[in-house]
Amino acid sequence: QGCTQKYIVKNYFYYYLFKFSAALGEEIFYITFLPFTYWNIDHSVSRRMIIVWSIVMYIGQVSKDILKWPRPLSPPVVKLEMRTNAEYGMPSTHAMAATAISFSFFIATMNQYKYPFELGLAAAFVFSTLVCLSRLYTGMHTVLDVIGGALMSAVLLVLLYPAWDTIDRLLLTSPFCPLFSIVVPLVLCYNYPKLDYYSPTRGDTTTILGAAAGATVGFWLNNQCAASAHTGTSVQPGLPLASSTMVFVLARFFTGILVVLLTRWLTKSVVLGVLGYRYQFPMGDLQARRRLEVEVPYKFVTYSCVGFTATVLVPLLHQLLGLL
Repeated sequence: QGCTQKYIVKNYFYYYLFKFSAALGEEIFYITFLPFTYWNIDHSVSRRMIIVWSIVMYIGQVSKDILKWPRPLSPPVVKLEMRTNAEYGMPSTHAMAATAISFSFFIATMNQYKYPFELGLAAAFVFSTLVCLSRLYTGMHTVLDVIGGALMSAVLLVLLYPAWDTIDRLLLTSPFCPLFSIVVPLVLCYNYPKLDYYSPTRGDTTTILGAAAGATVGFWLNNQCAASAHTGTSVQPGLPLASSTMVFVLARFFTGILVVLLTRWLTKSVVLGVLGYRYQFPMGDLQARRRLEVEVPYKFVTYSCVGFTATVLVPLLHQLLGLL
């Protein structure tokens, strides 16, 4: 599994299009688009996307390790990615994430902002389709994996939509929200389905649930400290995107991303250092970092701090810098 096939790229347009599209279902997209939405567009839209994204991704990741359907055989397919090759294939969590994020964004904004319904629907469809096709092009999934992932995500969206407002209100106002948001994801991570060999699915799931937990605690804290600024309907951190200058948008984004990345690096280093001292392993020991007692706490703490920073500390910094 560590060997890659040699291949020749004959169509660079498709190659770069689908390599880019595949990245839209990975951490680099989550850590940029979701915070961008919170900082520059609408708090309520961002909250709903994070709720849907975390639930959909957890169910998708667990389903993979319960079903244990293999990825396409190579050969005949050529696999352009190796990191996720150790994971099982069904369902495609790229397809699930793309469908969940694009359509939850569309549903959450269609009644709050004036834009053509057909345009929003087409954009969500094109976004999710590109990500789905990228999984076929890169050789990581079968057609059935992709269709299954998209359908699962669509069903979950339909089931969650009627409860969006109720869930959102509870997350903002319930005194038990911080405890619930931390304890439940941690229990799910520690009781993740066990495999006969190491797979990055548990670590990726912990990353997602940790980020969602930190962000949820941030939502709750913001509401307690400034309820009038977080009413749960259409709350914006500054000027509306339509009237805000690109300078302010970019300044908020790059300032926020810099703080988020610094938080991730610093927290990861500290947590790994503490765990390394506790379990007697060097920070560079990859095998030790894959152990349950190390991987879950280090990824959960790291990304919960990232989520909390993105929703609480970064907006405070924006306010101090006069970017709101």
